[in-house]
Amino acid sequence: MALKGLDIFKLTPKTNCKECGSPTCMAFSMKVAQGAVELSKCPHMSEEALATLSEATAPPMKTIKVGTGDAEYTLGGETVLARHEKTFVSKPRFAVHVTPDMDVDAVLAEADKVDYDRIGERMHAEMVYVECNGDADAFVETVKKVTGKGKVLVLSCKNADAVKKALDVCKDEKPIINSADASNYAEMVEIAKAAGVVLGVSGADINELYDTTAAIEKLGFKDLVLDTTGATVKETFATTVQVRRACLAKDPDRTFGYPSIVNLSKVAPNDEAMQIALASVFILKYGSIIVMDTMNYARGLALFGLRQNVYTDPQKPMKVEPGIYPINGGDENSVVLTTVDFALTYFVVSGELERSGVPCNLAISDAGGLSVLTSWAAGKLSSTSVSKFIKEEVEPKIKSRKLIIPGKVAVLKGDIEAKLEGWQVIVAPNEAVQLVKFLKDLQANGEI
Repeated sequence: MALKGLDIFKLTPKTNCKECGSPTCMAFSMKVAQGAVELSKCPHMSEEALATLSEATAPPMKTIKVGTGDAEYTLGGETVLARHEKTFVSKPRFAVHVTPDMDVDAVLAEADKVDYDRIGERMHAEMVYVECNGDADAFVETVKKVTGKGKVLVLSCKNADAVKKALDVCKDEKPIINSADASNYAEMVEIAKAAGVVLGVSGADINELYDTTAAIEKLGFKDLVLDTTGATVKETFATTVQVRRACLAKDPDRTFGYPSIVNLSKVAPNDEAMQIALASVFILKYGSIIVMDTMNYARGLALFGLRQNVYTDPQKPMKVEPGIYPINGGDENSVVLTTVDFALTYFVVSGELERSGVPCNLAISDAGGLSVLTSWAAGKLSSTSVSKFIKEEVEPKIKSRKLIIPGKVAVLKGDIEAKLEGWQVIVAPNEAVQLVKFLKDLQANGEI
């Protein structure tokens, strides 16, 4: 941050109104300086002060929004080079590469097979990278085929007329036109301005990329992404890392303060193993958009898991939404199991329940995103909290009156039964892996 808390405080209204959620304007200023609170939280800041502070406190890397609706994504906005320093902000997005000479429908259909939820996050290829192979009309037809698919489009074409025609088809979806270089940047800036879209910039090397980006900024246009793809893997990696380091150094160079595109279809064409390896590298160092030939489970399971682990804020617990989750066709007559909202616990338990094949309902209550024993020790998982959740959320929807609780909090059984009239409480095994045999045995004995 360019300003300290006291600098920010001098520009606040100093009313101590508490409407921002902080007890005083000084406390608010300190939080803004730490990056914990947005300036917009203060409803009484003058326009002049907001303009001054917004510029001074903006991250060295510009935040760029692309796409619309459910397919709107944020790129950039990073403030650190390593996750342990603070946290990463905007996760990389994956794009599937298509050209007019491909069977575009087949490529997209294959990629769309990978679409699943993991710890409350949808895992799928969010973008389509459409590359022109020289035939402008075929390029536009390909853009028509991929428009309206719920994915952000990245249009790679140096032909200004073709780009204009393509934007006539898809500009409402807020695509990226990855089209500017040293030879055409002025014309492409005008096209991007007119359409209100983000412009991608490339260069023959890092020096040309820098000079072209600086020239575009002088034209007053800053909605940019930088294509850091080089002729080789080595050059691509070096450019991508140097761009990020330049904008996040102690004395940042904001000319390089933009998200990046890394095109693996160019540096490792038709090499699935190499693309997976390189994608894992650029998740860490520092691709904002990673372009691949396709997306399948061999790629997705590994890459999405890595991305989620790296781009999850370590200061915030990973939680799932409290509620009732039917498993194996569970209905209102199926047995109820309960556990905490810690994401890892939920996915381990739900996976074993699915493996059992027994219809059931998994009731998740709010335990602060903590594990079973931790939430019990902290008082967030108690007989009172469980019984209250069952009465308010489960009883109106579920006819079954059998509740299975985690084995590690078996001590709660008596209190829960006392507070839940008509319910039979069953204690599960200590380990989730034992749930399969446990449920099958209960089902075979007619106990559930």
